[in-house]
Amino acid sequence: MELRHKKIPLEFLRRLPDGIKIVKRHGREFMVVEEILGPGGESLMSESVHIHGEPSIRLGVRIGEQQGLIFVDAFWGGHAKLYSFLPRTVADDAEVDAFVPETGSSLMVDRRCDEKGCSCARAIMLTLPDRKSRVYVCGRLGCPGHAIDIADMPADVSRTISSINFFGAGNRDEDWFEVF
Repeated sequence: MELRHKKIPLEFLRRLPDGIKIVKRHGREFMVVEEILGPGGESLMSESVHIHGEPSIRLGVRIGEQQGLIFVDAFWGGHAKLYSFLPRTVADDAEVDAFVPETGSSLMVDRRCDEKGCSCARAIMLTLPDRKSRVYVCGRLGCPGHAIDIADMPADVSRTISSINFFGAGNRDEDWFEVF
């Protein structure tokens, strides 16, 4: 995927859910996750690790035999990550097992990825502060698949928001900085 900007639907902007904010960079609007929760209401935001100038999303992860923290870009559709460990080379179809770092509570649910060519049937589920809206991230390591299910929002608006991707696996992070 190439770096590309997508316009955020006006209906979404008018009814912006708690936990999402809009930031403007060089005349363009971007969605940023401002607050996201685990299954027990635990905040998963990291004020100490910022990516692209915003607090990151902090998850505990297991990848094969390795375990540690991963800090994920809070820009919706961005895919930059920082690891607390050096991930070893893994198979193309490797999946992560994500959990709340403080409690060990699993963030994994059964959900098929919508990304073309991905056969993963597990996703990381994160909850917005209203406790009804959800963010799903494909459990396959490196897959850019993600979706949002916003309570009280038309399904077509959620689908449009879910389709926003700025870049995917295999692209250089340096491309992202050209936007800012």
